[in-house]
Formats: sequence, C-alpha cells, structure tokens
Amino acid sequence: MNLNALPFDPDAMLDGLRAWVECESPTFDAPAVNRMMDMASRALVLAGARIERIAGRMGFGDCVRATFPHPTPHAPGILVMGHLDTVHPIGTLEKLPFRREGNRAWGPGIQDMKGGNYLSLEAIRQLQRAGITTKLPVTVLFTSDEEVGSPSTRDLIEAEAARHKYVLVPEPARPDGGVVTGRYAIARFNLEATGRPSHAGARPGDGRSAIREMARKLIEIEDMTTESCTFSVGVIHGGQWVNCVTTTCVGEALSMAKRQEDLDRGVAAMLNLRGSSNEVQFTVTRGVTRPVWEPDAKGMALYETARTIAQELGYHIASQSSGGGSDGNFTGAIGIPTLDGLGVAGQGAHTLDEHIQIDSLAYRGRLMAGLLMTLS
Repeated sequence: MNLNALPFDPDAMLDGLRAWVECESPTFDAPAVNRMMDMASRALVLAGARIERIAGRMGFGDCVRATFPHPTPHAPGILVMGHLDTVHPIGTLEKLPFRREGNRAWGPGIQDMKGGNYLSLEAIRQLQRAGITTKLPVTVLFTSDEEVGSPSTRDLIEAEAARHKYVLVPEPARPDGGVVTGRYAIARFNLEATGRPSHAGARPGDGRSAIREMARKLIEIEDMTTESCTFSVGVIHGGQWVNCVTTTCVGEALSMAKRQEDLDRGVAAMLNLRGSSNEVQFTVTRGVTRPVWEPDAKGMALYETARTIAQELGYHIASQSSGGGSDGNFTGAIGIPTLDGLGVAGQGAHTLDEHIQIDSLAYRGRLMAGLLMTLS
C-alpha cells in the first residue's frame, strides 16, 4: 500500500492533541497524571483497544496497557511505548498556553512526548480505517514517571518488553529528524549537606551553613565533567528561616556517559564525596540509573526497515546514539530490538518554548504506520 495515501490530517490531529496538551500532567502530581491516563484510555477504547489500568505505586500515577484485536493475539508483537507525564508543573499553561503560528504549535509536553504518543494512536486508527491488519499484534503502554527516571515502572516496562518482538518509542525526533538506536547511561544521585545551626543575626560564627557546603559541592561536582562523563546538579532545597544558619540542604545530581564503564567510574567518584571539613557532613546516595543501550545488529536491522519506509515516503532518517535517556534504555539494554525517537519534530523540550512542527504529525505518523504494517 502507498502510505502517502493514508489520509493523515495534521490540522485535525493537532485539534485532538490540543486536549492532551491542555490536560497538564506533571510527574509528581499523580491525580493530574491519572486525568491524562483517563483521556488517553478513552481514545484507545474508541480505537478498539482492550484496556488494562495498572495502579501506580511509590506515589506516582497509573499506567495504561492497551491491546488491539489481532488474529494471533498471543504471538510476540510490537510494543509502542510512551510516557504521559511531563516536567511542567500545574499552571504552566498560563506561561506556555497552547497556540499555533504557521507550522509550529506550542504547549507543555507537546513535544516530549504527547505529540509522539498521539501520532502513534493516529497511525493505528489510520490502518484500521484502511482495513489493514498488522502482521503482528500491537500493544500500547503509556507510563507515568519517565521524567524522573521511571523508578516505579522499570520492572513493568522490562516485563512487557520481554513479551514482544519489537519496541517502538515515539520520543521526539532528533534535531536532524533522525531516530535513536542507542542511548547513553544515566545515573541520578541524592545529595545531603548537614551543618550546625545558630542564630544568623546574633551569632552567625557559631553555625556552619549546609547551604554553603552544598554550594561548594555543586562546583566540585560539575567540575568533575569530562568528555566521557558529565555531571550536573539540577535541584537544591535548603533553609526555612533567613535568620537561621541552615542545618540541612538537599539536592539532586545527574551523571551521563556514553559507555557503562565511564558511568561506573563517575558513580564511584560521586559516592566517595565527603564534607569539606570535620564540621560539616556531605553524603551522596545513588538514585535511579538507566543502563547504556548500545546499538546492536537486531536494532540496526529495525532501523534499516524504518529508513526504507521513510525513503518511500520521500525523506531520510539518520540514526544515532543519544543522551537524554528514555525508557528505550531499558528495553534496548535487555536485548529487545528497539527504535526510539519516532515522535514529532520540534524544539524546546522541557522549556517554556516547547513546540512542534505541525506537519511532522502526519509524516512521522505515516512512518509509524509503515512500521506497524511492515514488521513481521
């Protein structure tokens, strides 16, 4: 079948996507994420899927698993996997309202990754309307905590992927329009500085500021960055009263490396950090880690299938390993052929300039439809 004949309408798709974007769903707000899961579940049911709602844990929102009718429903098939949580807190719509200008549309989570999830659903609908039965059964898994490293869903993701032959991840397209065949390793760390309290106005010299110690360590941590392993501190919380020398300051850091051995060395260096003097303490504990996903023969064969489909559609997609981990790290690392970065083209993810190229809803949707139709 000529995929270009499938009537993907980017304007109509944008209208449907708008409701998803305007349903704010920050990771740490489980009820908000569940409202988004409700909306996605309804759309999946209307598309003919059987829905399983998987209760959230560790304070995070629920997940949704959707299976579509197929002549061989129990055969290992295609898992389309995406997250519906975003980094944008409730109220971001006031600063980043949904809007359209020409071929661009803005909104919280529109690129990362509600746009990709929506085009995947539309690809399934388009194949159904055309009367095309995929060669393999298709399952959709929407998760709730990817933006914080998937601490509550990694086991679910790996178990579901192990039951499938392929995993397709509609995270945003690369800046050059390419897709992802591998991702770097990522480790998160919890930081805590402990000082000694005193009255900041009357006896400041008696205290030892935890905030000051954290500031020292922030510089030390980020100065550990090399070409092979990067370090950054992204969260700091400390103090409650300005007239008190702060006793406790906590933070979070992130390290990323292209090779697992480089990350392992970085982890060891972080865990060895200590306070700058005997009067303060500084401790590092390890948080969520995403393993290195290295390109392999099966994954590259999956990419070649996608590249051929894209060529038939009239454009080229390159492949690359990428930073900025995704749940594809988990599925690729356990050996399931995985193709990531299949979502929308755009820029500004995680910022107040997050936007997509509207026409990519259609041409990337056709690519997803081609994969679903072709893979066997």
